[in-house]
Parts: sequence; structure tokens; C-alpha cells
Amino acid sequence: MTSMEKQPFGNTGHSSSRVIFGSFSVGHTSQKTADGVLDQLLKYDINHIDTAPAYGDAELRVGNWMPQHRDHFFLATKTNERTYQGAREQFYRSLDRLKVSHVDLLQMHNLTDVVYREYAMGSGGALDFLIEAREAGLARFIGITGHGILAPKMHLQSLQRFAFDTVLLPCNYLLMQLPHYRSDFNHLISYCLEHNIAVQTIKSTARGLWNNKPQSHTTWYEPLSDEKSIKKSVHWVMGQPGIFLITTGDMQVLPKFLASAADFTEPPTDDQMEALVQEKGMQPLFDQ
Repeated sequence: MTSMEKQPFGNTGHSSSRVIFGSFSVGHTSQKTADGVLDQLLKYDINHIDTAPAYGDAELRVGNWMPQHRDHFFLATKTNERTYQGAREQFYRSLDRLKVSHVDLLQMHNLTDVVYREYAMGSGGALDFLIEAREAGLARFIGITGHGILAPKMHLQSLQRFAFDTVLLPCNYLLMQLPHYRSDFNHLISYCLEHNIAVQTIKSTARGLWNNKPQSHTTWYEPLSDEKSIKKSVHWVMGQPGIFLITTGDMQVLPKFLASAADFTEPPTDDQMEALVQEKGMQPLFDQ
């Protein structure tokens, strides 16, 4: 077994692998294939799984594999419902699909739309259920996730309104070269470090949008696909202190991603990353 680097996951008391398994990759495959993928988590000593009802059959695949491994993993799922009742019904379905009595983390999915957020965090909104679930021991901690250029700014606003335990948002070399995103991201990180809030990141191996190319991977963006490029991109994010990295949602890239993460010692230099950007024609996923 390869020992993956661990660090405290915010205020949860869990010593989490720096790399978190993102289960989108097993949401559209057979249970047999999913079992083989999930067994790799034991090989790499990954002890944290992130899933969601929106990831196809991912909760079912994880749930069917989970019973003999439940005690080893910090288990997170999400709700994309904005009302109390919608979130409640969806979450109980998640518990059934995952075959568990509780999860460690329940997150409001993609809380980056202003109107959606006002419904979700208002009276009778999804947040009311998340708080209730935490009080009942159905979810030990609650968090928020986000996509897009506004994610760090919106997360910071949300954290100033409610003390969430975790956040999740994009982070890769190219995104962090956008001045507004870098500034917002760094402000969010500073706040989270000060308040002991766990920061999870996604999209580390994004090459850019498909831009009318034939789509050869399951991710909505084009990922880097060769080992050398994946290693540099993964290592660059792992070189950012205090954050966690969620694995790719593409089954073809995943084995290279896991091997790269397990091999981390130090991040590449900015010169090396700039050379990679030029070599691969990489572009930011989001505009300023």
C-alpha cells in the first residue's frame, strides 16, 4: 500500500488524505468496474470519498462497495435542492443509496448563483435541513461547493453569513494566473485557515474547453491525458499549502492521477508550468 500524504480536514478531527476520491468517475459504469476503481483507494491509502446524487449512479456504486470499508472512510455527499423539503427527501434517498445511517459531510451543491443561494439559505431553505441533519447526527458536518469564476468570492460571502465546515471550488495553475480569481481565492483561503475550514479543490488537470473537438473523455472540459502533464498539474496544486485535491471525473485519466499524487514531493516551478501551458495549448476554463 502506498501511503498518501495526510493532513487535518479543517475542524472535523479527521486526518484526511490530501487526495480525495471524486466518485463522478464511477457514476456511469458497472458495479464490477466501479469495485475495481474503488479498490484502488485502499492501495493508495485514500480515506475520503466525495459523491453526490447528481453523479449518475455514483452513490449506488459507492454504497454497494462501502459496507466492509465504512469505518475507513470519511464520506461526503451533496444536495442540489434549494428547499428544506427537497433537500430532506433527496438526502434520505442518498442514505439509502449509500447504504449508511449517516454521512460525515453534507454539502450544498454549487452555491454560486445569487438567487439560488437566497432560497437555499433563507427560511425554509435547504440550509435549514442541513442544520437539522447535523443536529440529528445524520451528517456530522456541513459545507458548500461551487464552480465557475465567482466561486471563491461567493463562498467567502456565504461563510460570512453562516459557519460552514468546508468549501469546495476549482483550482489549477491557469485559473490562478487570472488576477481576480487569484485574489478572491487567496482571500478565501486566508479566511478558511483562520477559521479552520477545510478547502477542497477540483479541476486540477483541466486542459481547456473542448471547443468543438470530438469529446473523448467523460468530463465536460478537456483534461490533460499524458502522465507527464498530469503529474505537473497535480503536483502544482498539491504544492499549495493547506488545501485538498479531489480526483478527476474521467476513468482514463484517473489511474495516472492517483499515481502522480502518490509520487508528490515538491511542486513544479512556474517556468515549468508555463512551458506546459504552451506545449499543450492550455486555456482557462472560465473567463475573467
